Amino acid sequence: MKKDIIGRGWAFPPGNDGRLRLIGGEEKIEQSIRLILTTRPGERPLRPEFGCAIHDLVFQGNTAALHAQLRQTIRAALLRWEPRIDPLDVAIDRPEQNVLDIHISYRLRDTNAVFNLVYPLFINEGALS
Repeated sequence: MKKDIIGRGWAFPPGNDGRLRLIGGEEKIEQSIRLILTTRPGERPLRPEFGCAIHDLVFQGNTAALHAQLRQTIRAALLRWEPRIDPLDVAIDRPEQNVLDIHISYRLRDTNAVFNLVYPLFINEGALS
């Protein structure tokens, strides 16, 4: 019998109807990746190193150097905090002046299935134009 390494867990965010919803499979991993990307290191008191430091970069200029730093930061966070996947590619797209679309391609280690996720990141939010 094949061991399922993906598992099941609580849906995030929790429902507002007072019930917990359990999810599993690819949906759980996608939520886990989004949770890693949205959590700043130091934000969780009992796990201060958890998260991804991309939000520390939002006030930098939209340059190739920023894109390279984002790719490296995201890849390192996913390798450390999501052992059920192999990050294949992190690409940065700029659909608008202050928005970056982060395209993450990853493979599930359990099934070798490949998935993509797009995470929008708003930069220069407080900068004067």
